[in-house]
Amino acid sequence: MNFLHTFNPQPILFTFGPISIHWYGFFITLGIVAGFLATLKLAKWHKVDKGKIFDLFLYVIIFSIIGARIFYVLYNPLYFWQNPIDIFKIWQGGLAIHGGLTFGFLILWRQTKRMGVKFWKLASAIVPGIALGQAIGRWGNYFNQEVFGQPTYLPWGIPIDLWNRPVGYEIFEFFHPAFLYESIGSLAIFGLLMLGHWWIIKRGFQSSVYSLRLIVVSYLLLYSTLRFFLEFIRIDEMLVISEVRITQLISGVVIVGCLAYIIHLFRRRLDLNKSV
Repeated sequence: MNFLHTFNPQPILFTFGPISIHWYGFFITLGIVAGFLATLKLAKWHKVDKGKIFDLFLYVIIFSIIGARIFYVLYNPLYFWQNPIDIFKIWQGGLAIHGGLTFGFLILWRQTKRMGVKFWKLASAIVPGIALGQAIGRWGNYFNQEVFGQPTYLPWGIPIDLWNRPVGYEIFEFFHPAFLYESIGSLAIFGLLMLGHWWIIKRGFQSSVYSLRLIVVSYLLLYSTLRFFLEFIRIDEMLVISEVRITQLISGVVIVGCLAYIIHLFRRRLDLNKSV
């Protein structure tokens, strides 16, 4: 942790002539690859044709990135209204996971319907990879000096350059590494989801739509809960509604929706057991 406290991250990994490779892009790419490999592993566990995964992969990734960027722009309307060309500078950071999930699941639903593949089985195989990709991709925020929290004197506080500090925080040097907290939390979610897959396969429930839906909803619930509480310490600029950060508001809505859906699933399962 002392490394985080003393190292001053810079956004560019290396430069080759006029081309600069950014750490952000590197970690996002690494996260996508790791998530894809995890999905392939789960597809094998569930006996899903890996060719279907390859067919869907490009669609889901492209639309997820587009959705993530659109939501990020909507979260910061004033800045992008004043700097419209920056909308396309994705290498500088700025992907909102809620947008990525929304667009990603929509295109996944559309493509699975078209291909005749079971949506919930494929979605349940994808969500652990999403969590793993998030855990890795968040490190790109570290090198861009973004996604940090309130000032702190803790030994793992990260230094933020003056020009990256929000207004009102110029006198502080070290801040909570919110990116790290989310990375660790996402890695834990990945482990729990993989454990959930192992359990339903061991118990022979892999064909149960209830089990598969529960895996997907569990991811949404766990990540939204993680994000909801992390928003209390984050100080980056964000659209605020009634003094609540928009991402925290969305996370809260998702939490309530997931809990209601889980209750609905268990009630339906209970009713079916009673009728047998």
